[in-house]
Amino acid sequence: MSTVIIDREKCIGCRACVDICPFDALSMKDDVAVVNEKCTLCRACLDVCPVEAISMPELATQAGTPDKETYRGVWVWVEQFKGQACSISWEMMGQGRKLADQRKAILTACVLGHEVEHITREAVAYGADRVFWADDPTLAVYRSVPYARILVSLVTRYKPEILLLGASMRGRCLASSVAAELYTGLTADCTGLEIEPDSGLLYQIRPAFGGNILATILCPEYRPQMATVRRRVFEMPVADAGRQGQVIPVPAELNEDEITTRVLDFIVEHEEVNLAEAKIIVSGGRGVGGAEGFKIIRELADVMGGAVGASRVAVDAGWISYDHQVGQTGRTVRPDLYIACGISGSIQHLAGMSTSRVIVAINKDPDAPIFKVADYGLAGDLFKIIPALMKHLKKKLGPGGERANQK
Repeated sequence: MSTVIIDREKCIGCRACVDICPFDALSMKDDVAVVNEKCTLCRACLDVCPVEAISMPELATQAGTPDKETYRGVWVWVEQFKGQACSISWEMMGQGRKLADQRKAILTACVLGHEVEHITREAVAYGADRVFWADDPTLAVYRSVPYARILVSLVTRYKPEILLLGASMRGRCLASSVAAELYTGLTADCTGLEIEPDSGLLYQIRPAFGGNILATILCPEYRPQMATVRRRVFEMPVADAGRQGQVIPVPAELNEDEITTRVLDFIVEHEEVNLAEAKIIVSGGRGVGGAEGFKIIRELADVMGGAVGASRVAVDAGWISYDHQVGQTGRTVRPDLYIACGISGSIQHLAGMSTSRVIVAINKDPDAPIFKVADYGLAGDLFKIIPALMKHLKKKLGPGGERANQK
């Protein structure tokens, strides 16, 4: 690991580094700054020293181009909350397994938390060959400093070629911290990942310029190649309880008194729109004509026990809130049934719903692009088709049919 070195000849005793240090790791002795064991290598002092008296000798080596041949394997960070693994991590595990197989490499899961040994077994069942398991009270709730410190330490020692995290709030926070410490690239909110089996170059695909284009981003010189991926982009793999894998305990890197943040409480926000988990989604687009037009979309969703989605055009027009948006700049969904009503099928929208198991399109334009990806298409006026469809569904389902369908 790097160490902080203070040049006594250069130091002018200005105390700028002492005042900026968040860990009380610096103090003054004989009018010269000195560092103690509390230092976490956060590098805050390097930026404020006016005479460049502070350095980390290994910093230049760490920032230089690494020997890519020494990096091998695919890693996935397994996110958990209150001892329960988040499904987005298993989606990452499924894709990680495919990438590792293409590279003929092992897949490693990183499980951090407190009393989470059961998650290590789940990680193996979902495809991991090896699990790094850090179990400590300091990791009971997510905080970026202790979590990042462990991942950085592991990556520095074992050198994975690829590191994947879910694009959740925690995943985005942790990924950026780790990438900054490792001096490597990070592509956020990917909607696709592809790999060159021979070179291991990871093609990280994500929307750019407000979702108007799809960008393919590469990290050719630095390792690991890091990406966060949106929920529901990849299919959840099937767990195999009989799989065998290696579980390696690793120690926590920091004590509680070395961590400056404390989590006092959690306030869980219960969102009304849960598109990510919905099995049936009925979406409206430009063709609904306005906010009033979404009334019939909601009615159909209620009859079927589904959620209401929308295209970006409808959201931008103010007809419905952003929480309902499906697409590159909205939610990526993978329901069993997706009904697109009055949606033409722009590339931005298709990127967010094309992996739905069954797609039904209702559009008065028979040449609309949405029909090219739809399993079933109805060319006609949605305000005539949907009422007829609801009449048939209500008759088929009977009283309380929508509630039974939800179950």
